[in-house]
Amino acid sequence: MNTFFPEKMNIYGKRERGLNMNRLLSFLLTSLAIASIFSFFLAYSPSSFPMTSKQALTSVQNQPDDDNPSHAVPVKMIPPPKKEAECDLFKGQWVPDLRGPLYTNSSCKSIPESKNCFKNGRMDRDFLNWKWKPEKCELPEFDPKAFLQIVRGKKMAFVGDSVARNHVESLLCLLSQEELPKDIYKDSEDRFRTWYFPQHDFTLMKLWSKYLIAADERMVNGTGSGVFDLHIDRIDYEWAKHLPGLDYAIISDGHWFFRVLYLYKGKKLIGCVYCNKPNITGLNTSNAVRMAFRSAFKYISNCKNCKGGLLTLLRTFAPAHFENGAWNTGGYCNRTSPLREAQVDFTKFDWEMRKIQIEEIEKARKEGKTVRVLDITRAMLMRPDGHPGLHWGNQWMKGYSDCVHWCMPGPVDYWNSFLMALIRN
Repeated sequence: MNTFFPEKMNIYGKRERGLNMNRLLSFLLTSLAIASIFSFFLAYSPSSFPMTSKQALTSVQNQPDDDNPSHAVPVKMIPPPKKEAECDLFKGQWVPDLRGPLYTNSSCKSIPESKNCFKNGRMDRDFLNWKWKPEKCELPEFDPKAFLQIVRGKKMAFVGDSVARNHVESLLCLLSQEELPKDIYKDSEDRFRTWYFPQHDFTLMKLWSKYLIAADERMVNGTGSGVFDLHIDRIDYEWAKHLPGLDYAIISDGHWFFRVLYLYKGKKLIGCVYCNKPNITGLNTSNAVRMAFRSAFKYISNCKNCKGGLLTLLRTFAPAHFENGAWNTGGYCNRTSPLREAQVDFTKFDWEMRKIQIEEIEKARKEGKTVRVLDITRAMLMRPDGHPGLHWGNQWMKGYSDCVHWCMPGPVDYWNSFLMALIRN
């Protein structure tokens, strides 16, 4: 006969529950140990298991999206991208561009007669249908509004010969599409001139200098002989006296050095160019150019009264494109399209002039001065089509071809695209 014993059942029930609790606790401890070992394995294993580090999360974010999780791409560690080399704005080619210039001889009233090629009879227009394309980037188009914002409250001067004047004349036409300046100073020969943009408190100056250093033309019966005495240890003070007030100084020169020159240091004659005299040391044009630019950059570097933020820019030599002679021996420039770089002769004096100028400004850079190179030589060697040539309406060259200066509008306007790219950085 089976007898029901509730007390005994309670005892066995408690014992059974105790055994179950012990088994559960043992199971939990074992599971925790296994999980710890597995986590340790995940953290230090070299295999490609998913990781929870910031780097792994970045890798996941870089994987392509996939709506089907069964085809998910395994996570891989992606190395950081290599930093691209800085783009060289001055190495590239001219490519077709049919948008036309940013101004015309109608929208810019300040184009000089000597560079107003269409007004003076030039018929072809293809030379306007090209833009400069650097090899590894884009040259931003000149933006007159942005340029004037950059130079607000500043003073900028172009120092050099008539090609420097050509440069500033191009800038005036470009800026006049945004604001017309006031012409506040002009000397009798239009060699020193100042414009003011009142809306932007910006002053633009043209400071004439044939050689950058002091030079005296030898006179014969009261008439200039075209022969000059250059003083390599004396700056041309007519431009240098304006230096302390400038925020930007764009220095260029070169075309006046191809004539008879006598070079002095102090009162001592140290040599001459093209003089062919047996008792005087013969120098070449390169020697004279190097001495002149070295003196100019040294003067700027040592300027005690100049602004601390003065930015000096070297605009490299602008090549001429005479063919079959020089300007006074029947040379001409009647091409209507650019050259390819492979067609350019880089052994001519133009490239040597550029090389000397860059070497001399690099010395100023090593002295800690704020300098930049506006390197237009390569690009302009490819543009024999950009000159006025025989298309003249005045007597500036007395009927000779002008293959030194540049039509406006024309490729010279890209010098200011380069200029803007440099000063905005």
